[in-house]
Amino acid sequence: MKYSLRSCFALLACLGMISCKPAAQNNDEIRIGEFASLTGKEAAFGTESHKGTQMAIDQINAAGGVLGKQIKLIVEDNQSKKGESAIIARKLISRDKVVALLGEVASGRSLEAASVCQQNSIPQVSPSSTNPKVTETGNYIFRVCFIDPFQGTVMAQFVKSLNIRKIAMLTDSGAAYSVGLGEFFRTKFLADGGELVLDQKYNSGDKDFKAQLTAIKAANAEAIFIPGYYTEVGLIARQSRQLGLNIPMFGGDGWEAPELVQIGGDALEGSYFSTHYSPEDKSTLIQNFVSQFRAKYNNQTPDAMAALGYDSAQILVDAIRRAGSVEPDKIRAALASTKDYKAVTGIITIDENRNASKPAVVLTVKGGKYQYVQTVAP
Repeated sequence: MKYSLRSCFALLACLGMISCKPAAQNNDEIRIGEFASLTGKEAAFGTESHKGTQMAIDQINAAGGVLGKQIKLIVEDNQSKKGESAIIARKLISRDKVVALLGEVASGRSLEAASVCQQNSIPQVSPSSTNPKVTETGNYIFRVCFIDPFQGTVMAQFVKSLNIRKIAMLTDSGAAYSVGLGEFFRTKFLADGGELVLDQKYNSGDKDFKAQLTAIKAANAEAIFIPGYYTEVGLIARQSRQLGLNIPMFGGDGWEAPELVQIGGDALEGSYFSTHYSPEDKSTLIQNFVSQFRAKYNNQTPDAMAALGYDSAQILVDAIRRAGSVEPDKIRAALASTKDYKAVTGIITIDENRNASKPAVVLTVKGGKYQYVQTVAP
């Protein structure tokens, strides 16, 4: 007797040799998903955030887990690509049956997953997506970082404190993070009496910025605000100096990665950017985190992305503990009630819009390293 291929598969499935269903849940574990840019153009962000997340999960499990169960962190790489995060979120929810998601670093990729999580009533906690639209997606979407209206205001006030009144902007027109941060900076800077002499654009992945920088030089700007990512900012810095444009540069947390200085070199000296914490802070909490991270990752000093990844996992697990349940609705309610949580990146209270009310830090580039300048409270 002859059998069709479909019949053979059906018979094997009945015999248990092929399973078309997701793997059964292990009652001794709690599944949490993480999606991150582990490869691709912004991998420096994603890999550092993941290191912090993994360290938090490892510490929690070593201490006995939560609710008497171990946490299983299921990690997926979106390769820094548009569209991948939504696909991954659906897979983690439908296939892996996660109770919550952690991610992402970039606002655009967090937004992709946020709509999926909201539709499926699964909590999502972003470590470092600062665009306000992320949590505006719905009541299941949270973050542990400050948002761009605050970050933009901090940098506008800082620039003004240096007696700079005429500034040019260079914005990545295709990145939600860059456009949003640039707009909030502009609004505050102009409101405080500053002058925007030129507003130039570029696209992610560009390598040549000489045309924009030549125009900025001709406009007699006293400084440049670049609300972009380290991948382009380093090149912009180099090319500006090559053109004899020796004016200060300012930016946001998208600058912070070791690769920034590797790309930009001496051209970045004297530049400033806002971020979420400084490993130079002498508080016991921060120094314990720094020493533990160095011990785990070959003496590497954790940057802000690592600290935020750590905080995002800790706050999510704290919510599961307080909820006394792995039901997503109860986890969501516990996240929303987070108040005065002592995190590495500051004391965090989740406000009515599911954003973290917390301070910002300003760093400068000096001697090829990031040095602490000041902390600004909300």
